Amino acid sequence: MKPRRVLILDGYTDEPAGFGVPPYIDVYPRYIAGAIWAVDKSTTIHYFTVDEARRNPSEFIKRANTYDTVIVIAGAVVPGRYIGGTPITLEELKTWFSLIDRPFKMLVGAAARWGIGNEGGTVAALPSTIRNNFDVIVTGDPELYVYEYAVEGPEKARPWVRLENLDLLAEFAVKGAKIVEQHPNHGYNLVAEIETYRGCSRWISGGCSFCVTKLYGKPRQRKPEDVVREVEALYRAGVRHFRLGRQADILVYGSKELDTTEWPKPNPEALERLLHGIRSVAPSLITLHIDNVNPGTIVRHEEESVKAIKTIIKYHTPGDVAALGIETADPRVVVENNLKTLPEETLKAIEIINRYGDVPGYNGLPELLPGINFVLGLIGETAETYKLNTQLLEEVYRRGLQLRRINVRKVLVLPGTRMSLVGTKIVKKHERYAKWFQRIALRYSKLFLERLLPRGSVLRHVYVEKYDASQGVTFARQAGSYPVVVEIPCKLDPPLVIDVVVYSHSARSVRGMPIPLDANHASLSALTKVLGRSMALQVVSRRPFRSSSELARLGRDVLRYVGLTGFRC
Repeated sequence: MKPRRVLILDGYTDEPAGFGVPPYIDVYPRYIAGAIWAVDKSTTIHYFTVDEARRNPSEFIKRANTYDTVIVIAGAVVPGRYIGGTPITLEELKTWFSLIDRPFKMLVGAAARWGIGNEGGTVAALPSTIRNNFDVIVTGDPELYVYEYAVEGPEKARPWVRLENLDLLAEFAVKGAKIVEQHPNHGYNLVAEIETYRGCSRWISGGCSFCVTKLYGKPRQRKPEDVVREVEALYRAGVRHFRLGRQADILVYGSKELDTTEWPKPNPEALERLLHGIRSVAPSLITLHIDNVNPGTIVRHEEESVKAIKTIIKYHTPGDVAALGIETADPRVVVENNLKTLPEETLKAIEIINRYGDVPGYNGLPELLPGINFVLGLIGETAETYKLNTQLLEEVYRRGLQLRRINVRKVLVLPGTRMSLVGTKIVKKHERYAKWFQRIALRYSKLFLERLLPRGSVLRHVYVEKYDASQGVTFARQAGSYPVVVEIPCKLDPPLVIDVVVYSHSARSVRGMPIPLDANHASLSALTKVLGRSMALQVVSRRPFRSSSELARLGRDVLRYVGLTGFRC
């Protein structure tokens, strides 16, 4: 049996190296579509997100039964909080796919490899009730299995097989790029996740105790020209936002030592070729960001790392984030879990990124800032660990440095990692301390946001995502890595791209108003949030304004945020 009509259901992925929750689209659906079209370009492939399926599950199940092949992508192994969508649940996998019985069904992604955990502090697994709902669970590289399936049928395709190198992806990535046209965020704020290499250089030493990236084995890199061709194909398909997110450490892309040593030297020249190539084929892109950066690389190879950071800043777009997986500030936990940096080294890495990246960008944010990740419940953790974590945050703030975000999560125990031998007993033992530290982290998150975007700051090119009627709040974000969430206290409907002025802060977001506000129709409340009570009263008392010169008499700050036409919040 060869596929003629294929349905790809994107249940979303969230992995240490790779993200696919809207507005992101990960590599899985693109590679899979490309693998099928590489065999037979006449094959019909339809792409659905799990959120689209949720709107009418019975209709989705009915429709799915009309295909000969259904491919389900799933696996949030770094679970977090999402605005753009909700990853597929175990219950949905169990219920829906017991009723979809006509097509050949395959499960791919992190869920197939490692299982699913509903949240941190649990053990990931894939229950037999779900396994039995699928004809095959693909534990190898999905794109290679699908390619074999399309060529030879399910009898000969090998679900465990992995690519020895990534050359075959060159064809799949280009041919599958057009599948993005079926994504609900296409033509708006869709961000394409781009893979530069697979695996982690620290596989040699066993890697971090909790992480599955090392289980991909010896790192395999993609050629710069192959990545550039993929970006070109995506750009031609209408994508304008890109993130180089699928790699353990973007600084060491192109390193000749990547697969031979634990701490390879960065290769700034390779990054130059890659980023220059991307800019050449996508001249009007709006976003070009990165994700993971290993702080251990920065402190061990400072000169090369600085060159790599400067290269990224030369070609990227502002508001970029270098996500540092520090995991802990406890030296004992660092050693026992084979982590990357001791506290002083972590501080040095944060300082270096700030030194070169904390420069104002045209969209209202600095060029490049660090974000840090804490993982709770690791081997060797004690009550003292939480105090040391707090001291690190205090020291970063005391030094006047910027952090774009602080991510705190309980460890999700995944099979094949050292943490699978320990389970959840440590995180359960320290539940009280974890709650305390999460409150501390939220407090510092707010302090860093206030430092980053003081009242009156303007964020440019913000995408309206959804209106929550229960809160009376519209949520909006720029496109990119870990964008700042803006809460707007009035109803705005997507698609809409706006500028926003910040008027207050919470731990996870800023509150802002769309600008310009309509001087003659905006509410006193809205004007007060932007201009202050006294000036807002002056604006209201002098209505109606017939010219900009009349408004200008109230001061330049008024003209910055208010106009004769604009939003009527």
